[in-house]
Amino acid sequence: MEKYMLVEAQQMVPITRLQKELTQTVRKLSDSGKAVYILKNNNMEAVLLSYREYEHLKELEEIFERYEIKKMVETRMKKYNPKNNVSWENVREEI
Repeated sequence: MEKYMLVEAQQMVPITRLQKELTQTVRKLSDSGKAVYILKNNNMEAVLLSYREYEHLKELEEIFERYEIKKMVETRMKKYNPKNNVSWENVREEI
């Protein structure tokens, strides 16, 4: 299943033009805060984001990862039975 998203045409830049206008493109990105979508052979190939937006996405990724870990712990805790615990001394003896 292909996913589509709406992108304003002025935010799309062919890679050959980007190579020639990189400084101006980065300046425009910094001023507007809007991502630049890089086209190669008329296909979306990459996205250029502001550093602030990138940091925000990394924070969201970390939050999502913590949420996934929380869900895994909750699932495991439902099956937890203290009777199955093994003491540290028993673990050390087996090593």
